[in-house]
Amino acid sequence: MNPSLTWFKSSYSDSEGSNCLEAALDWRKSSYSDDQGGNCLEAATCPTRVHVRDSKLGPEGPAFSAAAPAWNAFVAHARTV
Repeated sequence: MNPSLTWFKSSYSDSEGSNCLEAALDWRKSSYSDDQGGNCLEAATCPTRVHVRDSKLGPEGPAFSAAAPAWNAFVAHARTV
């Protein structure tokens, strides 16, 4: 199993063990990130969304989520400036 996966339970799961579906995001660190604590951006993609977070804050920190087409438009624009 990949240790970088972040697992989360379905909102329909309960504490009794029924309806327990879990899904995982495979977080990848930006190639611009270094091991000195700077520029630490991680991203995880699914078919319809892109999730972004600051790796220094860990898995419990906030994450930004955008629709894949919106993220692609943002990245295309960022490459031009």
